Amino acid sequence: MTGTAAGVLARAVALGEISEEPGRLTRRFATGALRAAGDLVGEWMAAAGMEVRRDDAGNVVGRYAGTGGDARPPFVLGSHLDTVPGAGRYDGVLGVLVSVAVVERLVTRSERLAFPLEVAAFADEEGARFGVAYLGSTAYAGLFEPAWLHLVDESGTTVTDAVRSLGDDPDALLRASQPTLSGYLEVHIEQGPVLEHEDLPVGVVTAISGRTRASIGLRGQAGHAGTLPMPWRRDALAAAAEAVLAVEEIGGREDGLVATVGMLSVEPGAANVVPGAATFSLDVRHVDDRARGRATGQMLEVISRIAATRQVELDWEVLHETPAVAMAPWLRERLAEAIGAEGLRATSLVSGAGHDAVVLARVCDAAMLFVRCAGGISHDPRESVDEADVAVAIDVVERFLLGEGLARPSLETR
Repeated sequence: MTGTAAGVLARAVALGEISEEPGRLTRRFATGALRAAGDLVGEWMAAAGMEVRRDDAGNVVGRYAGTGGDARPPFVLGSHLDTVPGAGRYDGVLGVLVSVAVVERLVTRSERLAFPLEVAAFADEEGARFGVAYLGSTAYAGLFEPAWLHLVDESGTTVTDAVRSLGDDPDALLRASQPTLSGYLEVHIEQGPVLEHEDLPVGVVTAISGRTRASIGLRGQAGHAGTLPMPWRRDALAAAAEAVLAVEEIGGREDGLVATVGMLSVEPGAANVVPGAATFSLDVRHVDDRARGRATGQMLEVISRIAATRQVELDWEVLHETPAVAMAPWLRERLAEAIGAEGLRATSLVSGAGHDAVVLARVCDAAMLFVRCAGGISHDPRESVDEADVAVAIDVVERFLLGEGLARPSLETR
């Protein structure tokens, strides 16, 4: 069933069995589970007729030569193989498997493109282990930052140590040069409800929202829950609770803005102790960077007032910030044409989630094709796609690649 939607779904099930944890799907950067998943995908790439390589970040890349050899820069299809803890089967994986299926179709017909085609299975998009996203695609794109080698996971393991544990060279991540590419297309489940609401199998992404990720610490004074009077308390958790509600309120002020507190820890964490410290995460996103910056500034201002009123110290640290990224208009037009050729309406939508296309857009023109997912559910074992929708995605990508004018280097089109 190579080159078919049924084959893609069967492979997604097989990859879903490769996990760090029994009973749920978790596959993070530089782990044995991710290595095993990459090895399996590499086998499928090789069987499809691609030359396969694996870099020191754990990215697995298959290359299908064009009729002109290496005279033209490659066009890249791809997505990621890593997952969040307790993931579904299709986030990232679907894009990799659809890309392999498209190559299998080309090989079956002995058809080669005028340019080389690369299929990239990236080793880290989620940032689930070390707190920084895109470790895989930045390595592929020659954009890996030296400071990231010193990131530490919850067990105290650094990126350097994790990479070395798999027999790879962490210094090689810094030596990688920036590739010259014709462009990049990523197929991905929507992770939202728009396509389902519009009863469409696929859609064209116009832009990916910018994101601010911060850590907020509030330090008050721990005390005995039975003997410390309420007016004299410097309760860090109470301050955090008020701050979280402020984040929610500000996040709802503007269309397209979302703000989330997804993690909160309390110290000392005992039932009979007034909390002396609380730390929580903050995630703010908008496709307009000015709106995102404005909202984040308002949150800092309000939380500062809360901290002052409650006499707790505030520590505000921005961990990661990425600007909004517009998808290349000429690639979007080609996708829309390919969708139209399938007899479907080509709708446009914004991605509120980050994707490897954010990184690839720094080195070439990039585009994304969203595939409908049931209920818009993602980052959850209930994640689901329909076989007919996957078939449409394969058809659209194939039409997209076979059209005229795709092989121009995007650095010349900017």
